[in-house]
Amino acid sequence: MCGAPPRAPRCTAAGAPCPGCGAWSARVHGSYVRFPADVPSGGRSVVLRLRVRRFTCRNAECGRRTFVEQIPGLTRRHGQRTERLCSTLAAIGLALAGRAGARLANIFGAPVSRSTVLRLVDALPEPEVPAPRVLGVDEYATRKGRYYGTVLVDVETRRPVDLLPDRESSSLAAWLAQRPGIEVVCRDRAPFFAEGAAVGAPQAVQVADRWRLWHNLSEAAERSIAQHRQCLRVLVPETPGTPETESDPAEESSGSPRPTSHRFADRTRTMHVTIHDLVKAGHSRRAIQRQLGNDKPNRQTVRGRRQAGRPLHRPVAGPDLGPRQVQDIP
Repeated sequence: MCGAPPRAPRCTAAGAPCPGCGAWSARVHGSYVRFPADVPSGGRSVVLRLRVRRFTCRNAECGRRTFVEQIPGLTRRHGQRTERLCSTLAAIGLALAGRAGARLANIFGAPVSRSTVLRLVDALPEPEVPAPRVLGVDEYATRKGRYYGTVLVDVETRRPVDLLPDRESSSLAAWLAQRPGIEVVCRDRAPFFAEGAAVGAPQAVQVADRWRLWHNLSEAAERSIAQHRQCLRVLVPETPGTPETESDPAEESSGSPRPTSHRFADRTRTMHVTIHDLVKAGHSRRAIQRQLGNDKPNRQTVRGRRQAGRPLHRPVAGPDLGPRQVQDIP
């Protein structure tokens, strides 16, 4: 014959403060049993059986008539888990995020959903991030081409510090004005970042980031080599017995600061000649488009090649050619 179940443990405190007004009360209104989940033991789920008391608030002006006592470090209001289990799941969520964290929690005996893991992580207080000494400023896109924001990174620790909802100079200046300890601002060449850094942190030195320096250097070297590639051929020694190769007229007439693709130029000339031969044979634009086979140019391309006296190269841009100009291929 089974005996009566053991009595649930209870708190031995004489009373509890009201969470609404803070008044101390020792007048018990009633009690009930709570079953908060605790940290698993040996891969098995652990559930506590705890009897808590409900006290009556003695303050007549308080909006709460009754309240339930909470055990510090163990329970919280409306909580189904102990503080230890919540801290453990939050640490797992910080390391693995929601879906992977929920799978790991199920393995060691604390079944939980990925939404709960993310909710526990979101409930954590914001960590105190020290003001960086070297700040990196760049833009990010929530929708590329339309909506942009500003990302702020601690260059020394390589960790993000904050995200601004836009890339206006006023937002950056207001953020920098609250952190006077910034000594260096590493940014790109955007004018709004330069203005915001100058207004918000006039004591800081503005420098270009490493990627921009290497990128600008590579572009300048590419333009210089493209403009002086004829001079580089003189430096190449001629091999005995090998006839000297003739220079490509397309390269000599090209004033583009960027290298020209010979394969694209040959394909353009071939298409130009083919289209003009088909036009002389009396074919329409639609028939020419069908007969070109794998190239499959659209009707506008066929019309442009048909009206052009010489094959046209793709538009190029550069400091020597202007914003966009069409370059001829002989």
